[in-house]
Amino acid sequence: MKKYKIALGADHAAFHLKNELAAFLKDSGHDVTDMGTHSEASVDYPDFARAVCSAIEDGSHHFGVLCCGSGIGISIAANRHQGIRAGVAWNTDIAALMRQHNDANVICFGARFTAPYYAKRMLEVFLNAEFEGGKHLQRIAKLSC
Repeated sequence: MKKYKIALGADHAAFHLKNELAAFLKDSGHDVTDMGTHSEASVDYPDFARAVCSAIEDGSHHFGVLCCGSGIGISIAANRHQGIRAGVAWNTDIAALMRQHNDANVICFGARFTAPYYAKRMLEVFLNAEFEGGKHLQRIAKLSC
């Protein structure tokens, strides 16, 4: 597996899942930056999406991992950033396709619906998948219009 610089962020509902994923990534040899939140105190998920996406946009990180209660809100916040392609993973096939067909650079999880074991498997698949290019290139280009 290639080693990447990965930024993580989560709201209060996904604080524990983010911590488990951070430990998993570090144990796998990745360089991890935890952008918060750092407790279960109520926070606004767009703040953490912004921090993670900014780290990808400025080129300091390869990928982002974002978590909230459902995964939906934080993925919407992430996709508002130019150059970010974020998706919510719910199985390993989707995690692979996000990279293969959409060249996703942020994977999102819903902590209320995803057990840590499965999130780790999906994250591993996501990081090992490669963008296929080809016919998908023109589709990706249209996302930047």
